[in-house]
Amino acid sequence: MSHHFDTKLAKEDPSLNVCDFYLFEGTPGHTVMAMTVNPDAGLSVPDVLHKEGLYAFRFDLNGDSHEDVTFNLQFGDARHADGEEHTHIQSYKVRRATGKDAARSAAGEVLIEGETEKVETKNGIRAYVGLAPDLFAGDAVAIIGWIKTYYKEKRYDASHFQNRKNFFGHRNVTAIVLEVPNELIGKGKVHAWATSSLYGHAPEMQVQRWGLPLYTHIFLTDPSKPELIDKFNAAGPAEDVANYAGVTAEFAENMSTYAGSVVNPSEYGKQVVGRLLPSVLPYELGTEAAFDQAAFNGRPLGDDVMDIMLQLASNTPLADGVAPDLSRTRKEFPYFGAAYTKEEQVGVVPVPRPTN
Repeated sequence: MSHHFDTKLAKEDPSLNVCDFYLFEGTPGHTVMAMTVNPDAGLSVPDVLHKEGLYAFRFDLNGDSHEDVTFNLQFGDARHADGEEHTHIQSYKVRRATGKDAARSAAGEVLIEGETEKVETKNGIRAYVGLAPDLFAGDAVAIIGWIKTYYKEKRYDASHFQNRKNFFGHRNVTAIVLEVPNELIGKGKVHAWATSSLYGHAPEMQVQRWGLPLYTHIFLTDPSKPELIDKFNAAGPAEDVANYAGVTAEFAENMSTYAGSVVNPSEYGKQVVGRLLPSVLPYELGTEAAFDQAAFNGRPLGDDVMDIMLQLASNTPLADGVAPDLSRTRKEFPYFGAAYTKEEQVGVVPVPRPTN
């Protein structure tokens, strides 16, 4: 859950909290898009998705940071699974919208529909929504301490990362996974992001936007500007450069200066802005995905994205010493492995929901 409790509404209803977004090649000629929601699902929060929630994968095909193709999902009422008191089942529909409709709420044709906790298949499209292991790894305590030291003491302190504890280990999330033929997206290089919104009796209200991992948790953390994160999550990526280039460059300049890792901090800040803004995930359709120091090309399930973002922020080989549990992935759809069982979660402390 590289993004967790970013906004007031995400705190109030974790089912609207987009934790992570993945994009990679599935079977030949197909692309997999996956978002996770419900941080610590089944332990701290229920496994239910909001019946007035709209969960969307958005693709920009021409580089203008506006969606040209959108895949959106809506869910029905929850019921208990047969014989499983704590597991819920919901129906859902997946729609695909293009052109002007791509930015319009729940517009589009229905591609596939089904129920949670099952793999659904139709016309080369596969869908799965259900409990899954959290494949993000990171030392949450370390990064919080590192950022506090930066703001309060104006220095770089790598000693925070000696803890080597994965705060997210053995926790579950709800995964929304789609695999579609590439032609339903487009050709060549695309730029993608994921959103959650409230959409029911009132006009759509976007709750959270996920483009790149940890962007808001590192670069929009200035305690004197608490409005930045809400502003980011409520909007699309088209205004990211105008709105956040300054604070992003400033963080990279200062952190790399404190670390003594660059000759020209100002130039390095500009390089980081060029890498991170607009906050969208680039991907060349049909290629092997990799999220690494050299470049971003989608994001597979197993890449250790926290280390990459820490290194970009400081221009140092900074690492928190933990990594995703690759034993909890599959080579076949839905690619997420089995969720952690209650027995495997013995001793895992539920995550307290933050106060507003």
